[in-house]
Amino acid sequence: MSRTNAAAARSRLERVTMRREVQRAIVSVAGLVGTPVVNPSGQRVGSIVDVVARLHSVDRYPPITGMLVRIGARRSFLAADNLATVEHRRVTLRRASMDLTDFLRRPGEVLLVEDLLDHQLIDVDGRQVIRAADLYLAPIGPAVRLVGVDVSLATLLRRLGPRVWRGRPTPDRVIDWDAVSPFGEAGALTPPSVRLRDPDRQLHRMRAADLADLLEDLDRRERQALLGQLDPETAADALEEMEPDELEALLREVEPEQAAQLLGSMEPDEAVDALRDLRAGEREDLLGRMSADVRSNLQRLLRYPERRAGGFMTTVLALATPADTVGTVRDRLTALGEHRAEIDAVAVLDDGGALIADLSLWDLLTHPAATTIATLIRDEHHDPAPVTVEPMAPLWEVAQRLVRTRRPSVLVVDDAGAPVGRILADDVLDALGTTRGRIRRRRMLR
Repeated sequence: MSRTNAAAARSRLERVTMRREVQRAIVSVAGLVGTPVVNPSGQRVGSIVDVVARLHSVDRYPPITGMLVRIGARRSFLAADNLATVEHRRVTLRRASMDLTDFLRRPGEVLLVEDLLDHQLIDVDGRQVIRAADLYLAPIGPAVRLVGVDVSLATLLRRLGPRVWRGRPTPDRVIDWDAVSPFGEAGALTPPSVRLRDPDRQLHRMRAADLADLLEDLDRRERQALLGQLDPETAADALEEMEPDELEALLREVEPEQAAQLLGSMEPDEAVDALRDLRAGEREDLLGRMSADVRSNLQRLLRYPERRAGGFMTTVLALATPADTVGTVRDRLTALGEHRAEIDAVAVLDDGGALIADLSLWDLLTHPAATTIATLIRDEHHDPAPVTVEPMAPLWEVAQRLVRTRRPSVLVVDDAGAPVGRILADDVLDALGTTRGRIRRRRMLR
């Protein structure tokens, strides 16, 4: 045998050996159901019904706090400190005596079989919704801990097979528990909901588009709970990336006050798109729950036909005057950072509020902070002439204006020439889609 083949053979043997060691070390939660509980002398005293873990703690791998045991017709709690061994085919007591009081869930505790097995979870690293086909325990130090989630089809089939197969783990597709967001509020005494163990650590790794995918994939209860863990701005960003029919369903699922808050936090053009999909009564009810300023702005946009310029423009505008300096305008843009996807230029107004120029962000980036906007407008290498349309301009006219001028956006102006909104190229692409709604172009770009 060549050295290469010998090395490959050793590598395969090491993998097989490691796999067997892992299988011996971990215990299937699904396989524990019905497993006998024996006292130190080996006599059977009951059988396992469920496993109790304290999910919402500082531990990366939650410790098992006990087990729910059936003894005759009674279900009692077996504390973890009375567990000598937890094995595939039996659980052995450390002491012969057991506390036969009825089980009462304590704050932070979750029943792994009832609350997690076959339920949806979030794989934060993989940015996907998963379903727990099995859960695995392993001894770590003095405690038995929850260490992984099995999501493979083979495991599901194993559970449906003969009893002799069920207790033996088949860890082909196992996700480390530290990468999972479980369902369950800390201290909840009811069936669990989504809880992110460390929202700041986990959410900063996820884009709005990823959160939108999760919200679309989750069942109704779970996605409502996930929304409850997000701040309004983050939630609104995610909702803007959702498919229209999914967003419509979500807005009907949540409480009206929450739906109104979410819509009020969205970009105005996105919020108007969502409101148009609702029935008139639902739309008016939600508008009535918003602040006067937000309600007035959205109602104004709703008055425009959907395929006219005013119907798909954004009202978020970056403004400047000739007397402003580049530095001042940059600071103004920083304050509008949450709307950065809607801003690609700065509209310059005269003292009467009329539009006189439209400066690109590149112009502001490539000139010193002390430079006045008036100086930029007079620059012979710059063409500040704004490209505009009226609010009632049809969609085809807006698209034609963009193509002819090669500009990334156009301004929408009223009869007095004052800007009331802006339309970006991707807004036109959305509106030109075969069905109304976002084409997810933004999702691919972010």
